[in-house]
Amino acid sequence: MMTNSLGRPSTLGSMLALTVCTGCGRAPSFEILGSFFPAWFVCLALGLALTAFGHWILSRVHVALAVPMLTYPSLTALLTFALWLTLFR
Repeated sequence: MMTNSLGRPSTLGSMLALTVCTGCGRAPSFEILGSFFPAWFVCLALGLALTAFGHWILSRVHVALAVPMLTYPSLTALLTFALWLTLFR
């Protein structure tokens, strides 16, 4: 660890040590049929399923979207991030 002229640990050294240690926590994961999948992957799959359900609802109600090429990926991202924040904060 870096020290300054008084023999105390420097602020930069302490911040560097804390930055390196932040990645030591376990990532949330799910066991599905014996394999571990990261939680973001599960949230992405649920986001895609909810987007498909939303597409089905919009097509049943006959809502025409102006730019579906941007709408559906944006909706998938929104639902994925919302699920991640809701379930795993």
